[in-house]
Amino acid sequence: MDKYVRKEGINMKKKLVIVESPSKSKTIEKYLGSDYTVTSSKGHIRDLSTSGKDGLGVDVENEFEPKYVISKDKKDVVKDLKKAVKDSDFVYLATDPDREGEAISWHLAEVLGLDETLENRIVFNEVTKDAVVDALNHPRQIDTNLVKSQETRRVLDRIIGFKLSKLLQKKIKSKSAGRVQSVALRLIVEKEREIDAFKPEEYWHINAKFLKDEIEFSGELAKYKNKKIEIHNVEEANSIYERLNKEFVVSNVKKTKRNRDSKPPFTTSTLQQAASSQLGFSAKKTMSIAQKLYEGIDLKSETVGLITYMRTDSIRLSDSFVQDADQYIEKVYGKKYVGKRKVSKKKENVQDAHEGIRPTSVERSPESVKEHLSHDEFRLYKLIYSRAVASLMAPAVFDATSVSLDNNGYEFKVTGSVIKFDGYLRLYSDYDKSEDMLLPELVETETLISQDIQKTQHFTKPPARYSEAKLIKTLEELGIGRPSTYASIIDTIQTRGYVSYEDKKFSPTESGYLTSDKLTEYFDSIINVEYTADMEHELDEISEGKDNYVSALRSFCNQFDPLLEKAYENMEKIEDKKTGELCPECGHDLVERKGRYGTFVACSNFPACRYIKKPEVQVEETGEMCPECGSPMIYKQGRFGRFEACSNYPTCKHIKKKEKSTAASAKKKSEPVIVEGEKCPNCGGEVVLKKGRYGEFKACINYPKCKTIIK
Repeated sequence: MDKYVRKEGINMKKKLVIVESPSKSKTIEKYLGSDYTVTSSKGHIRDLSTSGKDGLGVDVENEFEPKYVISKDKKDVVKDLKKAVKDSDFVYLATDPDREGEAISWHLAEVLGLDETLENRIVFNEVTKDAVVDALNHPRQIDTNLVKSQETRRVLDRIIGFKLSKLLQKKIKSKSAGRVQSVALRLIVEKEREIDAFKPEEYWHINAKFLKDEIEFSGELAKYKNKKIEIHNVEEANSIYERLNKEFVVSNVKKTKRNRDSKPPFTTSTLQQAASSQLGFSAKKTMSIAQKLYEGIDLKSETVGLITYMRTDSIRLSDSFVQDADQYIEKVYGKKYVGKRKVSKKKENVQDAHEGIRPTSVERSPESVKEHLSHDEFRLYKLIYSRAVASLMAPAVFDATSVSLDNNGYEFKVTGSVIKFDGYLRLYSDYDKSEDMLLPELVETETLISQDIQKTQHFTKPPARYSEAKLIKTLEELGIGRPSTYASIIDTIQTRGYVSYEDKKFSPTESGYLTSDKLTEYFDSIINVEYTADMEHELDEISEGKDNYVSALRSFCNQFDPLLEKAYENMEKIEDKKTGELCPECGHDLVERKGRYGTFVACSNFPACRYIKKPEVQVEETGEMCPECGSPMIYKQGRFGRFEACSNYPTCKHIKKKEKSTAASAKKKSEPVIVEGEKCPNCGGEVVLKKGRYGEFKACINYPKCKTIIK
């Protein structure tokens, strides 16, 4: 196809807008007139090939030239897009406003034969009519620096992922490794070893309880003769306890006014952290719901994106939103509740191309749109809305009191506060609780009689395992990866079986320990926090035109290749554990192997022999006898769950009928189980779990209209 050329001087009637998401295309199409057609690429249309040397899809010896191929599931999409381009006078590329979105636009231009020098790239931070129309009025060229930055990241991840994974699979039967995922795993492993090495230390607290003006309060021993005191054992605790009496003298009362500022609007990382701690959402679930809120919600009167783009490192808010929010806060809460906007102090590794995460309109309060949202959509939208608006509200003001109580030279500290002005807490109190103690009026030289003096034993606690929120926070603080990738990183190390997630905490599995230890032993200079963070900085420099693709990759390979060669030579190979049995089909040894669903027994002669030993099934009798043949009845597992049947099958095929449910429950159809974070590649609908004759499978929710099955 000839390169696309804009037709100058022609009154263009047919304009094509390409976005990456089907649901976003439906929303935008409603904003534009009949002169526009809006369609979607359904994500990336091509990726690196798996052909060539090492299956990299990268010609390392020829300036790391990448070889791209159209994805198999996107060939029909590309065919449709080419037809749409042919039928149009001009094409706008409107993919997401970030590095990944820029790369998708570039790939589209390449595949569809568009002139890459044209100003046909449009970006918008929110899916609203005003934002889309404004973007159409301010098109630009594709940012090649951003594209090169994404390309560098993709090629780098391919080289590391393919080569390291191949090594680990061959040597230790591990499944995969990656530039960022392996560092995240290392953090979890190192934390677990800290916990294992931890030795608890004993310490004691002494507290005194008081009652005045019907208000109960307590003080804790802090000093002795103005020196900080630490109590290490029961002997020290008893010695101090015996010197105390019930009379305490108020030696000092200090009253201050304390302000508590609101937090800034959410970035991708802080949203994932808050949704995890406040709502119990996984990072994957948070991003999936946020995507829906961003792409557009049908409010009957209009279809509109409720929040701005959810992949951002910035806390900046637009002048127009701040102005609207200030007016709204004054109207709803009063002028004294209007505060100041937050300014970021963070400078490194911040992509400030767009705003922090906020509602697209301050007038669309969570309650006003609740009926149009699912339960979880409402909860997340309320959190985002409250945080953004509260960030522009005045601080909460407290009257804080600090009191010192003397008892024979031992100083007890009492603190408390009373809220005088709720400020931003008027809106954000559901997510920012105050545990301050209420105190009675106390004056210096006043004597108080303690109701109860207690000494309590404690032990220092080991470091806490990483929660999802804590892991995300740590990755961000260390400059590892990008917030937009944290959900997939966490999902990968779980899917690979490297970590388990119990009681909302990560702990490494046996496979996780082994994989991390081997990578640390042989690739410590690359698979570590510092190097990974430096690489992120280098990728940022490429996006700014300060570094280039080839030099970054060459520098990496010069360091990586010798380490890989050494690992192949020296890393000990772990053989599959033999069971002591022989394969009934070919006579080779049967061995234990680890699969997606746990350990299984298979032939060591794989792939020549594909024998897999079926696990022994424990027969559980029901305690009843078959009414047809008198054999014991047993429990079996079938397509529709557990059932009772005759143990004499297939001679006797009796099955006990289940008791009929009530008419109401019989009519009730079970809700489909939606697979979070996945969309149908053909229509963009939700992906759900279904059960068939061969077990569970994934399919489009829009069946039978869309009959796509996701492998």
